[in-house]
Amino acid sequence: MAHCLKLNLSNCVRRYSAKAANTSTALPKPRLDYRAISENVDYKSHNAFNRKAPLPVGAIQSIERLYSRQKEISHVLNAKRHTQSLIGDRIRQAGKDQEAKQAALQEAKELKSDISRLEHDLALVDDDLFSLASAVPNDTHPFAPLGPDSAADILSTHGPEPMPASPLRDHVSICRDLGLLDLEAGATVTGSSWYYLLHEAALLEMALTQYGLSIALKHGFAPVITPDVVRSDVARRCGFQPRDDADPPVSQMYHLSGDSPSPSHPELVLSGTAEIPLAGMFANKILPLEVLPRKVVGLGRAFRAEAGARGAETRGLYRVHQFTKLELFAVSQASQSDDVMEEMRRVQTEIFDGLGFPFRVLDMPTEELGASAYRKYDVEAWMPGRGSWGEISSLSNCTDYQSRRLHIRHPPSTLPFAHTLNGTAVAVPRLIVALLENGARFNKSDQVVGIDLPVALKPFWPRAYSREIVRFSGTEIIRWV
Repeated sequence: MAHCLKLNLSNCVRRYSAKAANTSTALPKPRLDYRAISENVDYKSHNAFNRKAPLPVGAIQSIERLYSRQKEISHVLNAKRHTQSLIGDRIRQAGKDQEAKQAALQEAKELKSDISRLEHDLALVDDDLFSLASAVPNDTHPFAPLGPDSAADILSTHGPEPMPASPLRDHVSICRDLGLLDLEAGATVTGSSWYYLLHEAALLEMALTQYGLSIALKHGFAPVITPDVVRSDVARRCGFQPRDDADPPVSQMYHLSGDSPSPSHPELVLSGTAEIPLAGMFANKILPLEVLPRKVVGLGRAFRAEAGARGAETRGLYRVHQFTKLELFAVSQASQSDDVMEEMRRVQTEIFDGLGFPFRVLDMPTEELGASAYRKYDVEAWMPGRGSWGEISSLSNCTDYQSRRLHIRHPPSTLPFAHTLNGTAVAVPRLIVALLENGARFNKSDQVVGIDLPVALKPFWPRAYSREIVRFSGTEIIRWV
């Protein structure tokens, strides 16, 4: 039976097994909840369908059968191992009875062969079971809307009334007129969707990160500077795919070239978000109850290999290959995670309220949740130059999806898996787009003459720096409002 399942699902299993073989870490194998999947086949199947999860047809039912087969083989194997442990006593007790001694020796030989075969069969079933179960997405919050992006619920709106859309407010045009961005040099030095921030735009990145950090610290988040390079296995355990399952595979992350991946030289990737190294910071740890929820805010560079198709969605700074990102991350008990998510949402709202542009908070539908998120909120800012709302932040409760894979636990004696949550505090390029398109100042000839920036950023702006536009009678570029 296991052999037939292995043949039917071999393509899926082979893809995952090849990945796992090349990305080993010192971490224990993920502890996936096969029992929960097997006892909730209908729910898990509908949940995967609602989330458009890339599972083979019949995968959930196959997990149920494989789990049953795993238990059967384990039961028989344990019984034979127990019998094997008693053979030595029988041989000694046989004494000079050669017939009894030979019978015991023959039985020992047969048991050894049976145990070897069962161990091989169990390893095959374990591999197939793990590979399929690894692709099963997290459960979904009952309040999450069903469907695609357009089905999202608007939970709240903030800031001033959105101004009319206008091509004059396109951030790329504004940046070129004010000398804030050099896309051409980025393309020459690295390639498309790479950039240089210049003058006030460079200072704006630093001010935004310091501003966001100051609010996170006020709410009890401990500061962390994360590594930007992570093992691809850690990224996968967090729910990210360094390479997808296309044929040939399409890289979702930047892979560091070097020696062929091996246990001593694991495959390394540039992190797509500080969420990955922040989650990894707690891997294989048992956190005392008194420190939960544990809240940290990490600053790192995010690298995205898939900048996307050309067009308005990728114009300028909206979708780029590298950017600075300040990330909120929390580890909690299961009973705390809903409340922690709302607390993190309030922190995000406070950050964006201080920036003065229109934004809204969305409860994202099932098809937008990804593998790890149980519930996800997105924050969108009005970007009049793009003529649309654009995502500037997200917040996810991943429940025990990541902790089961990374072995993040807490007392009591049963050592339950913790819940993990992550949310964007500051994604610099998107916030620059929103600030420039909403804050640009124009003269009567519709020429951009400067930028109005929120006074909340002024404490983080260097006092010694100012720049004027000579052609507009020495007008200072930045005005605080």
